[in-house]
Parts: sequence; C-alpha cells; structure tokens
Amino acid sequence: QVQLVESGGGLVQAGGSLRLSCAASGRTFSDYAMGWFRQSPGKERELAAVIDWTGDITYYGDSVKGRFTISRDNAKSTVYLQMNSLKPEDTAVYYCASRTGGTAYSSAALYNYWGQGTQVTVSS
Repeated sequence: QVQLVESGGGLVQAGGSLRLSCAASGRTFSDYAMGWFRQSPGKERELAAVIDWTGDITYYGDSVKGRFTISRDNAKSTVYLQMNSLKPEDTAVYYCASRTGGTAYSSAALYNYWGQGTQVTVSS
C-alpha cells in the first residue's frame, strides 16, 4: 500500500507560479512511476505530467508543455510539479498518483494509488 499526500496548492494570479509536492510513504518509492493529473468541474481527469522511477523519462499533457516541470527526489520519497506561467484554465484539483513498476504512462487508468488532491485556482 502506498500513501500519497499532496501540498502546495492555492490561489495565484495568471502568470504566476506554484510548486506542488507529493510525499509518498508505505513502499519503496523508487519502485514506482509517479504522476500528476488534474480534474476541473465537468471535465474528465487529464494528464499534467508523469515521470519514471529514474527521473529521466517524463511526459506532459499538451496544454502544459513548456510551462510545467515534473521532478522527483527518491531520497525524500517526493515528487514535485513546478507550474509556471499559470493560466485560468489551469484551475483544477491536482492529484498525485503512483503506479507499480517504474515505467511512466500517460493514462490515469494505469495508476494504482492516488492522493486526496490539492486545489489550484488561477485568477485572471
């Protein structure tokens, strides 16, 4: 079992930045690929970014490419999402997720464990 706890969400003006953190516990962190997904009201959960167990392979959703950066610190069992140049359309609940096995995939259906989510609101 893996427990995931997100932090770092909040309210920010358009053009601003936030950094989300997700602390994992319960299993060996480096055994897992990690990801950030987001969901806004009336929409399906979508990919923000995912990262493999080494940290070398990452995938991003088209709408966040060039603005968001995912990274991980295996020694701290933590994954991060640096979000720059935020837009009102980035407003959503952001969920941290992990999947057994170190390979990163862009589909949320392939992730086993989920955090409770953290709200990000970008005002115009």
